[in-house]
Amino acid sequence: MSVLIAIPARYASSRYPGKPLAMLSGADGTPKSLIQRSWEAAKSVNGVDQVVVATDDTRIRDEVQEFGGEVVMTSSECANGTERCAEAHVNLGGGFDIIVNLQGDAPLTPSWFVEDLVADLKSDTSADVATPVLRCDGEALNGFLDDRAHGRVGGTTAVFDASRYGLYFSKEVIPFTPDRYGDGEATPVFHHVGVYAYRPTALEQYVTWGCGPLESLEGLEQLRFLENGRRILCTEVDAKGRKFWELNNPEDVPRIESMMQAMGMC
Repeated sequence: MSVLIAIPARYASSRYPGKPLAMLSGADGTPKSLIQRSWEAAKSVNGVDQVVVATDDTRIRDEVQEFGGEVVMTSSECANGTERCAEAHVNLGGGFDIIVNLQGDAPLTPSWFVEDLVADLKSDTSADVATPVLRCDGEALNGFLDDRAHGRVGGTTAVFDASRYGLYFSKEVIPFTPDRYGDGEATPVFHHVGVYAYRPTALEQYVTWGCGPLESLEGLEQLRFLENGRRILCTEVDAKGRKFWELNNPEDVPRIESMMQAMGMC
């Protein structure tokens, strides 16, 4: 089955304008843009036929071309990354069996997260979409709770049923946990990793539905699938000791740089 990774990137983020061009320094002190680091993460995934950055912004296009990446220009009317991936697939002529949305704010995404995700979708023919979830340890959960306590929108959490189909995704910390946990202690909260694998028919339908109330309130594109009765398979992934965090706010830059330096990522 042919696999496309599309990295949707827009300049006009409400929380962090120009985020794809934010510079991040790794273990050797070399600064690279967020979009370049996301591209490098995508290129490390096995079993992928093509990787593209999907954008509507010439500044991002120029940056990608400067480091040798491939760009597909998309409309400024795309409401979110899923719509942008759908348009990118069409603009490439279609034909891919699985389209992966590797969001451009998650440069620490390990290659096996995507590989496990694609394998899960291939094996479950009843699922329209798959997305990874990572069990939080106490350190990650406390980071989420700290963000919310200070009025920041941090990572997204997910709850799912016994068959691993998503019940809900939220920028609030769900489920509620009355207890606090030690840094290395496993918790019942799952961090939703901002990657999706779609079947082409799911993308085709998605763009026809329009934004529903839950998607609008939470600002989470995957809720459009749930609001329209489509199933999202949650693939539990193993970080294998790797730290993972998304770049949601300017305050996340030093946090991610610290993680890269600790892991020796250049």
